[in-house]
Amino acid sequence: MGSILWPEDEQLSPRRKEEPVTFANCYEDGTRADAYATLEFKNTYHLAYRDIPAILAKHVHGRKSVDFGCGAGRSTRFLRQLGFEVIGVDIAEDMIRKARELDPSGDYRLIRSDDVPGDDLSALPAGTCDLVLAAFTFDNIAGRDSKLRILRDLAHLLNRDGKLVLIVSRLEIYIHEWASFSTKDFPANQAAKSGDKVRIIVTDHADPRPVEDILWTDEAYREVFQEAHLGLQQKYEPLGREDEPYRWVSEAEIAPWAVYVLEVA
Repeated sequence: MGSILWPEDEQLSPRRKEEPVTFANCYEDGTRADAYATLEFKNTYHLAYRDIPAILAKHVHGRKSVDFGCGAGRSTRFLRQLGFEVIGVDIAEDMIRKARELDPSGDYRLIRSDDVPGDDLSALPAGTCDLVLAAFTFDNIAGRDSKLRILRDLAHLLNRDGKLVLIVSRLEIYIHEWASFSTKDFPANQAAKSGDKVRIIVTDHADPRPVEDILWTDEAYREVFQEAHLGLQQKYEPLGREDEPYRWVSEAEIAPWAVYVLEVA
């Protein structure tokens, strides 16, 4: 449920050539951008961000950061409220427009993907970031090669002690009901394998159209992390608590999100 929808690399494995997963950038859409701009840190989304301040305080030393796949700027503003100097980047022009509208003083940059699918990060200074955050962005990156290449490029932005923090959807989010999401209309999700397309509806905003994500398992993530020479410092799977002011559906028993804290190995 991120804000960037990434095409697959042209160089596909034989299996992928037979069964390609193709995408249009559904986030390059003014209606979608306006809807996402209304999202808050409530319900299921609360669990994605609730523990981030403590996680960053534990693992990140320094204030320079990039929010990769910033969308309408929700996570960028969140980082700035935590005291980070942050640049928000996205390939969706409508999302960047909305982010600048909501936060005129923020630093939001449109990155192009005409030649290299989705990650022209050359304008960002290499080796200087204490933190790169990708909140839900990797849910929408289709193809193992694209994930691997982008992970390597993001790692290139980090300084010696920098951390890459990914918030991703666990496979369980696509087969249960949630305070912020519905999947009951998409029974095909039940049989989806890592790399397959899955569908989900966000119920926290007014746009009823389903979002298409790419299912990616924990095992598959760990494989690309290793190949990208990224070491996993810690993984978190936040659950809903009884003392929180939300009507949990599955969140108290099943974690919808995973948070990976990575460093250059």
